[in-house]
Amino acid sequence: MPQAFKGKPPGSGAGEMSHRTAALRPAMALTPEEAGRARALRRKGADPEAIAARFGVPLEEVEKALVQMRSRRPETTRGTLNVTLAAHRFVLAERVGEEPLWQTVDRLVDELIRRRTEAAAAPRRGRKVAAGDEEMLPGLLR
Repeated sequence: MPQAFKGKPPGSGAGEMSHRTAALRPAMALTPEEAGRARALRRKGADPEAIAARFGVPLEEVEKALVQMRSRRPETTRGTLNVTLAAHRFVLAERVGEEPLWQTVDRLVDELIRRRTEAAAAPRRGRKVAAGDEEMLPGLLR
């Protein structure tokens, strides 16, 4: 029997900035905490000039922090499937409770592997070809 398909859940650092990316960012006069507060003020509608005056740094330093802002996404990246809308609806319909999408996809792939293995092991003598089956790709299940 084949080994079950097991995906790897996201690690504890998922979504964090790469250390290499952080090293490439320009140095700025604001500490990371101050830069975070500057971005929060900008989200609330404060002008960059007002933020610079509040922290007592040149406008260019505040602009460096604001350029590094990330925009919010309506869904997490691990919840995005690069598939057709019909396939996406199918995966969502197959979810068990509130399980993560990666776990649903892993379960579906595991079932596909198991069924293909069972189909390959089953005797094929006397199987009649249904109309249209000859056009299917080899290995596709109905």
